[in-house]
Amino acid sequence: MKVQAERLSHFQTGIFAALDEKKDQLLKSGKKVYNLSIGTPDFEPPAHVVDAMTEASRDPKNYVYSLKDFPETLKAVQRYYKRRFGVEISTDEITSVHGTQEGIGHIGMALLSKGDYALLPNPGYPIFEAGAYLGDGNLFFYSLKAENGFLPDFDEIPEEIARKAKMMVISYPYNPVCAVADDTVYKRAIAFAKKYDILIIHDNAYSDIIYDGKEGKSFLSYEGAKDVGVEFFSLSKSFNVTGLRISFLVGKKEVIDSLKLLRSQIDFGMPVMIQKAAVAALDGPLDMVKEQCREYEKRRDALCGGFRKIGWNVPDSQGTMFVWAPIPDKFTSSEEFCMELMERTGVICTPGISFGSLGEGYVRFALVLPPEKLKEVVRIVDESGILKGKL
Repeated sequence: MKVQAERLSHFQTGIFAALDEKKDQLLKSGKKVYNLSIGTPDFEPPAHVVDAMTEASRDPKNYVYSLKDFPETLKAVQRYYKRRFGVEISTDEITSVHGTQEGIGHIGMALLSKGDYALLPNPGYPIFEAGAYLGDGNLFFYSLKAENGFLPDFDEIPEEIARKAKMMVISYPYNPVCAVADDTVYKRAIAFAKKYDILIIHDNAYSDIIYDGKEGKSFLSYEGAKDVGVEFFSLSKSFNVTGLRISFLVGKKEVIDSLKLLRSQIDFGMPVMIQKAAVAALDGPLDMVKEQCREYEKRRDALCGGFRKIGWNVPDSQGTMFVWAPIPDKFTSSEEFCMELMERTGVICTPGISFGSLGEGYVRFALVLPPEKLKEVVRIVDESGILKGKL
């Protein structure tokens, strides 16, 4: 008997398993490893968030099913969107999810019917494809190219596909390509969605990690956005609470209701103490969020600027806690380059092919070490000779 469901054949561990196995080998051999492959923040969560959760965890009554979002949680999101983005939302336009990964993983099931198309970016974060696939949607990948600033070209999407599409995923600042969208992109997305009756799903995980004096925005701050779409908004990277899985879906009520209906069948809601932590973060001071962004920018400058000084033309990341780097000229495979880089230097990054066919030729680094350590990474890469072909 074949145990595994046929649908799981769509998913592969592939390069991630190989990288992990190689990392273990290097560690066992005593080699120093610099793991820049996974975007887990190394900063601490704010003390007032920790205190709120700690206090709530001491109350035995908070260990029951929460079943739904508390009014105070929804109102905190409402207040935050007004304060941070200048966006007015009602509490029935908000629902929590256990992290954006989980939310996007389920939204295809809530929105797509057989025959509906989902428009997905290539390169794309893997959960975008997984969520649409599990929702039984037809997948159409629109291209994000360097020559277009890794921004969508709506005119390239065939009209016959657009007319069959139910939803389109966009995300800026965008992991993995580290691009930031200007106002024109969001306005064009809204116009495109209205023309073809498409729902826009915007992943807004990195609006607080954006560089060079730019201000991170919400998709919902643009006129007409709530008529055509929703936005996933996460506390994970802004407040360094990735393990708490605090995220919200905000926007068009019919989409919110659809996801809430689906999740009511499979979920009991965000735990009470985590909701308390969320309220503390949303209502608390944002100075540390801005200071943290400045620290990420120092890391970006150390890594990207350092690589350019040693002859590797890596452009500055515009946003997110990552760097998107073209592989050196002598390599043709991002997987091959990642494995050789690990072998020579102990530096671990993620091959671009992991994010789709148009990710080939690139690698992604996570900015999860302080600037002095990233300068050390640059020095080790330079001394390894991997950029010059020296063994």
